[in-house]
Amino acid sequence: MKIKKIIAAVMALTLGMGVMTSCGKKDESSSEGTGNSGAENTSQAEAEKKEPVQMEIRDISSAELVKEMTIGWNLGNTMDATNNSTVDAEVSWQPNRTNEQMCLLLKESGFNVFRVPVSWGEHMDESYNVDPEWMARVHEIVDYGINNGLFVILNTHHEEWYFPTAENKDQDIEQLTALWKQIAEEFKGYDEHLIFEGLNEPRMRGTNMEWNGGDSNSRAIVAEYEQAFYKTVRESGGNNEKRHLMMTGYAASSSRVALQDLWLPENDDKVIVSVHAYLPYSLALDTKGTDKWDESSGQNEIDNFFYTLDDLFLSNNIPVIIGEFGTVNKNNLDDRLACAKYYVQQAKDRGVPAIWWDNNAFVGNGENFGLMDREPMPEWKFPELVTAMTDIACK
Repeated sequence: MKIKKIIAAVMALTLGMGVMTSCGKKDESSSEGTGNSGAENTSQAEAEKKEPVQMEIRDISSAELVKEMTIGWNLGNTMDATNNSTVDAEVSWQPNRTNEQMCLLLKESGFNVFRVPVSWGEHMDESYNVDPEWMARVHEIVDYGINNGLFVILNTHHEEWYFPTAENKDQDIEQLTALWKQIAEEFKGYDEHLIFEGLNEPRMRGTNMEWNGGDSNSRAIVAEYEQAFYKTVRESGGNNEKRHLMMTGYAASSSRVALQDLWLPENDDKVIVSVHAYLPYSLALDTKGTDKWDESSGQNEIDNFFYTLDDLFLSNNIPVIIGEFGTVNKNNLDDRLACAKYYVQQAKDRGVPAIWWDNNAFVGNGENFGLMDREPMPEWKFPELVTAMTDIACK
């Protein structure tokens, strides 16, 4: 414990001395940052609006932008927690508050994409106003990534108020529009390192069509959600005219039927396809599935997925980010390593950044995707996995 505290102090000092580039080389020219590095609760005073951030945003296409990305990491089970309407929701699903040292570890290790899943619904009042204290804490965490030169993806995550049916559509769009107006206003001065992702896995929860790509009606309504998100951000002023936006299909599904109905705007080169793919499913996500990497079937499942991405998007110069991937820990490190190496190599070969889902879960029989041990000082629980993936992504 004492050793970790000493290391923590040393790493905290390094935050003011320049950060590491995406593949581990020190970069003295990194941003000085826009926020503070404390991990304590956001107080009411801290929730007061800060001086607006105003950065210069580069006028580059999303295809150019994703070429600068290596590999990413999700802050899962944190700001996306539900059933808690206070700022303490951050620790209601896992015990650790986010701190800037976590982003420094990402940067030093070769990750340069930091996805921040956020659930907003329970932090909005009846008029759809976001709790200022919640917004301030989200802002603080976004700044942890920006301070360290990471690309930060900010989304709407476990929003149980949107449900793509005709009966719910109008109210869903009203609330979604109100929410993104506030998010867009809060961050309109940020440069291209901040990316907005309008929806996470929009689907008909609890139905037999929840995960199978939905039907044509539900996919069409998700497309309307995306159009509302897109229009709201583009009309919000500041740098949001040039903001890179991630567009999500039904359930963020990797199925062809869902992806081919994904809505994308015409004549806008600053949009990115968002998709989730835990493959091969039996090894990667199914807790009752296999714990073995079958090279033949595993590679085939991954290859088919990337073929679909190439056929629908990449061959047409439409960039893709895999917002979530990973393999559940089944005490099978060698098999997880083999899978991760093949998956990340295929993504690298096609210029598709992939973002590991980390829910800070390590034990039990559930979906244990934990990769970073967050406390008392962030360190990698499975450094072999990290090294294997970043060695491929950074080369």
